[in-house]
Amino acid sequence: MSHFHQDSIFWIDVDKIKPNPFQPRREFDQAALQALADSIRQYGVLQALVVTRTEVTKPDGGLTTEYELIAGERRLRASRLAGVREVPCLIKVGEENDLLKLELAIIENVQREDLNAVDRARAFRRLADEFGFKQMHIAEKIGKSREYVANTLRILDLPEEMLTAVSSGIISEGHTRPLLMLASRPAEQETLFKEIIAKKLTVRDAERIARHIAVERAHKKNAIFDQDMLDIEKQLADTLGTRVHIEKRESGGKITIDFFSKDDLQNLLEMVNRQSTQTSSADHRAVAADAVATAQTEPVKPEDDRTPAEVKQEENEEIYSIKNFSV
Repeated sequence: MSHFHQDSIFWIDVDKIKPNPFQPRREFDQAALQALADSIRQYGVLQALVVTRTEVTKPDGGLTTEYELIAGERRLRASRLAGVREVPCLIKVGEENDLLKLELAIIENVQREDLNAVDRARAFRRLADEFGFKQMHIAEKIGKSREYVANTLRILDLPEEMLTAVSSGIISEGHTRPLLMLASRPAEQETLFKEIIAKKLTVRDAERIARHIAVERAHKKNAIFDQDMLDIEKQLADTLGTRVHIEKRESGGKITIDFFSKDDLQNLLEMVNRQSTQTSSADHRAVAADAVATAQTEPVKPEDDRTPAEVKQEENEEIYSIKNFSV
């Protein structure tokens, strides 16, 4: 059975510690590393790293000792930044295999919530593909639900450009839900992705748009929506340069026009005014009476506007299923 070498702390030269080849984390915030390095200069490394130890034969026939990191990547990097020569380590002996290295690295990062969503998903995929772990097994290892694991893995279905945006923090993990709802419609998915960034859409804004597209798809599938209305809706969207939704009623209906800032609204007003010069004032009043603009305040950046309770709840639901979007 694997154990730590006498549960003792050994001080090891940082230059002798090789990185963990199974480290799932790819992104390290440089500002956070510098802050940790400053802390290490003042207080030292307060938690020991975990390493394995091997004896390597040198060209001259002698032996040298090498260490490979299992857990503590941030502490090792920050120690090097701080100019520390030695760091405290626990030496893991016994079952020194690749699965152990990957498993401990993942568990450490997940417990500390240090992995971004994409790195976490890739780590889970590696456990599944290389070591045959089922989703329930992964969930048990990290202390999460099977749904949490399934939802995380689903993120990898996004195009690489979107995965990069998530891992670099351009969009949040919450934005992956509406994007994945459009996985079968790559053109719409790409358009929504660009809108999230350009118009600084919150998670709820993006979900509303994805839901509208899902409703439109269901209407077309069931042939209960007037094709003429869909054509008009598309023409209006192309003319105004924003999303337009026509809600047909027994008598008349309602038009919803999206805008995301005061500038957007001003541009829409100027466009309508230009069009109005080509129509009668009576026609203009009729169109204006049916139009309802949905106002949204532009946030500083695309943000996840779900509450902590909503985020926690959605972690344990099949959030990417179409059944969770009412149509």
